Parts: sequence; C-alpha cells; structure tokens
Amino acid sequence: MEAIVVDAGSKLLKAGAAIPDQSPAMIIPSQMKRMVDDGSDNPSTVLEDVTLDPIERGFIRDWDAMEDLLRYVVYTGLGWEEGNEGNILFTDPLCTPKAIREQLVQLMFETFNVSGFYASEQAVLSLYAVGRISGCTVDIGHGKIDIAPVLEGAVQHIASKRFELGGTDLTKLFAQALGKSNPSVNLSMSDVETLKEQFANCAEDEIAYEKTQNCEIEQHTLPDGQVISIGRERYSVGEALFQPSILGLEEHGIVEQLVRIISTVSSENHRQLLENTVLCGGTTSMTGFEGRFQKEASLCSSAIRPTLVKPPEYMTENLGLYSAWIGGAILAKVVFPQNQHVTKADYDETGPSVVHRKCF
Repeated sequence: MEAIVVDAGSKLLKAGAAIPDQSPAMIIPSQMKRMVDDGSDNPSTVLEDVTLDPIERGFIRDWDAMEDLLRYVVYTGLGWEEGNEGNILFTDPLCTPKAIREQLVQLMFETFNVSGFYASEQAVLSLYAVGRISGCTVDIGHGKIDIAPVLEGAVQHIASKRFELGGTDLTKLFAQALGKSNPSVNLSMSDVETLKEQFANCAEDEIAYEKTQNCEIEQHTLPDGQVISIGRERYSVGEALFQPSILGLEEHGIVEQLVRIISTVSSENHRQLLENTVLCGGTTSMTGFEGRFQKEASLCSSAIRPTLVKPPEYMTENLGLYSAWIGGAILAKVVFPQNQHVTKADYDETGPSVVHRKCF
C-alpha cells in the first residue's frame, strides 16, 4: 500500500497516494461546514450552517475540525480501512511551532493508528519537486507568504521570513475596491474569491500599473443576476505584492524581500540560492505574476539576480499549485522504504517529541 501524502493549506487540502508524476487524488476546500443539531427528532429540519476553518494562516488551529477533515480524507476519500492504516507524510509550513508538530503526530498514532509518520518542510519539498536540494522558495499561499532559503535539503531558518499576508488579504483588498466602484452591488466573499481567480492580473511593471487608470471596464454578471463592473481593481490585487503600500503596509515588494533575505546568508551561497528560485502557492498562478516577478528580478540591485527554476517537462501542469505535495510524494518513496520515518515503536518509546528527532 502506497503511503499517503497530505498538504493541508488554509484554503485547500491536497492529499493522495505517493505517486509523484500524478496530481494529488484529492484537492478539496479545507473550510468545513458543521450542521448544528437543534435537538429536533425531525430529520427534515433545516439546520444552521456553522463554518469552520481548521487551518488559519497555514497552521492547524481547530483540532476537532482537523480530525473530522482528515477522517473524511483518509477513510472516505482515499480508501483506508480502519484497523489497516498505512504510512502518512505531512508537509510542514515554515516556522511550524513544535507543539503543533507534536499534536499532529499524537493524533496520527493515537487516533488514526497509522503504521508510520513523517513530516517535512514545504520549502524543501517544493524544491524536490523541481529536482533541486538547494535554492529559495517564494510560497504565496492563501494565508501567508513564506520566503525560505534551502541549502542541501535544510531550511536556513535564521534567514527565512514569514509574512502574515496572503491570498485572503488580496481578496479583501479586491472586495473593498469593487465595493467602492460598485456601491449598489451586494457582493459575498465567495463571489469576490471567484472574481479574483477569474480577473486578477499583474501589470507588467509600475509604469504599466499607473496606466491601468484608463483601462477597459468589463461587465460581469454574478450568479444571482447582479451586474458588476471591473476595471483597474483587477490589477491592484497583483500590484499589492510588489507595492505593499497598497495594503497599507510599510514593507518592500516580494522580489526585494527575496534579495534582502538571501543577503543575510553567507555570500558563497548567494548564486546557488538566487539562481534556483521556485515560486509556489496558489497566488503565484495569477495571470502575469511570473512575468512581473522576472522583470522586477532583472531590475533589482543585487549583483546576482533571482532566476526562476522551470519545472521538468514530465511533471504535471500547474506544478506550483501543489509542488509541496509532489515533493512529499518523492520523499515518501525514500523515507518509508528506508525506515527513516517515525514508527509506532518509536512513538510508544519516546512520545510525541520523537517527531523533532526523526523529522527534520
């Protein structure tokens, strides 16, 4: 039985058997809706929806909801049988607190009775997915941005940086902008999220962004029949990553942040890191983002300029959307057959803290 690989993000959970040249079998929303029992025996009673977010800004926050989500994933979705559970590998976001790692390994062994467990950092796994062990990942997810230099398969934590900013903040920015230009339209956040995925764009550079003040206005009909006008707002979403002042933040743009982070690493490693830059996370798939990133990189002040690694041709399309999962599938093919993982005997002997000794 193949090991299962789980990459649980704030917006999407990716899971499937460890087969690296295939997309994950399950790509589902992490957000859940729990039905609240009103005490009635009437099965046709309409129950109130309560929305739960097990994962916030990349970290597990609601463990009961996470257990329910994982139970659905491994048993219903991926076909594990209770009493015959296999091995499982999780991807770890940058700066995952020790307590979260310990609680996850405890949940896996004590509740799910897994045969074996492993966890590895997303930055390392995203590099594995493109055939590298050294480089730098720029991961722009739903709830956070992680920039992490990796040398010989090890994240350089002192130099790495996490920003509490991600796709959800860009959605809110888009909602505010659309609300100003369409005051009579009643927009839900799910409508805005859909519109963002469809219309959000990155201008070629700052000059091009300034010119979008006169860009063409498009009309779009929402599912409920309301008509919304979308103009320059679609460009502000992408521009905020290069000019965070749009979000009211006093931060450098994403490329400048990358160069500054690498400058804190030993100079002998600058070329190896910058010339093996990997973009990952759903937000990096925005139309025009990669081109804008490369243009900004070509203009930056660094003597060595960031260069993006192209994914191998044999890899699935949209690799950046689930590169950490693919890297996890590659790693699972090594750690479990070679018994480098946490076994039930390891866990019983040492307890949850064993995860820090065996998973790094």
